[in-house]
Amino acid sequence: MNFLTTGSARRLAYVQVAGKGPGVVFLGGFMSDMSGTKALHLESWCQAQGRSFLRFDYSGHGASSEAFADGCIGDWAEDAQAVIETLTEGSQILVGSSMGGWISLLMSQRISERVAGLVTIAAAPDFTEDGFWAGFNEDTRKYLLQEGVVNIPSDYGDPYPITKRLIEDGRAHLVLRTPLELPFPVRLLQGDEDEDVSVQLANRLFAHIKGLDVQLRLLKGADHRFSTPNALALIEAAIADVIETIEN
Repeated sequence: MNFLTTGSARRLAYVQVAGKGPGVVFLGGFMSDMSGTKALHLESWCQAQGRSFLRFDYSGHGASSEAFADGCIGDWAEDAQAVIETLTEGSQILVGSSMGGWISLLMSQRISERVAGLVTIAAAPDFTEDGFWAGFNEDTRKYLLQEGVVNIPSDYGDPYPITKRLIEDGRAHLVLRTPLELPFPVRLLQGDEDEDVSVQLANRLFAHIKGLDVQLRLLKGADHRFSTPNALALIEAAIADVIETIEN
């Protein structure tokens, strides 16, 4: 494991494998880290292919600096951009899981010249607004605005601390309200038994993207983790498909 200190003085943990391009960059989810099943599996897969690979922890996640509750979408997007621009060369295939799907869409807009293709796994664009805020009742919203934070239960461990800053900053980074043009191969992967990101949201994102090569692939029986052997195989296939499309 290595560390990159960004221009914002955040210390980001990362693991990088050298190889041919276009490289693969894995962008993880909300309150997850780079040691998850998908990230480690893709690292091994890329190594076997002789392809460069990068996984990292956003600030407030995993082994990186800062407290999770102090972060927001804008910070984590800034982290991703710093990591991609500083540590990689040439065009990259971004693989974004859940929140990482949202971050990868932001990267596709900000540094489009560095993005060769995009694979999302249960992408969760705009979830701070359409998920958390939309799902809060009036009492919870009032408490959040007054106290600055509300803790909500999580199926994945500790409760999620949802801050006023996270909600307000999220509104500055929404991607489903404005045109989203992606001029490269895009593969959206989604499980039909995902209880955190709905098939309806996947369909909404698919319909919203403007591009000549955009595909949505549903996997029957897959949940939000998308880490079963057949789900991992579908991720591999999607990346391989993007690579083949780019190189041919």
